[in-house]
Amino acid sequence: MPYEYLEDIAIADIAFHAWGKDLEELFIAAGDATMNAMIDNLAAIEVQETRNFSLENDALDLLLFNFLQEFIYYKDSELLLLRAQKVEFAEKDKIHHLKAVTQGEKLNPNKHHQRIDVKAVTLHRFQLEKTDDGWKTVVILDI
Repeated sequence: MPYEYLEDIAIADIAFHAWGKDLEELFIAAGDATMNAMIDNLAAIEVQETRNFSLENDALDLLLFNFLQEFIYYKDSELLLLRAQKVEFAEKDKIHHLKAVTQGEKLNPNKHHQRIDVKAVTLHRFQLEKTDDGWKTVVILDI
């Protein structure tokens, strides 16, 4: 599990730190951390439906921000719990492009034990940083 929740950063919200050897691993970890804040057992999410994300932004950190917002959007609009399976990146004309394959299933309160209702990703203290070991991020989720 390449993420951890941070108790001392946000009192009324949920904060996490995620990392990966490359951007794909980091984005998948951050997606899982976002979903795991909402339900307690990620393994309970079965592969029943697929959603593809196609996003672009001139800033890589805002691309991550938008990517995480997609998980919250689908949870709110379709009651769909998703996990990223594959994330691909490209850059053209200084614009970062992301294509992601996500899979999951409808929220079932008897199966998916809900923790909290995440409303949005915040920009407060939002960070994406390249390190010697790969990439890391700090994210605060509004609850």
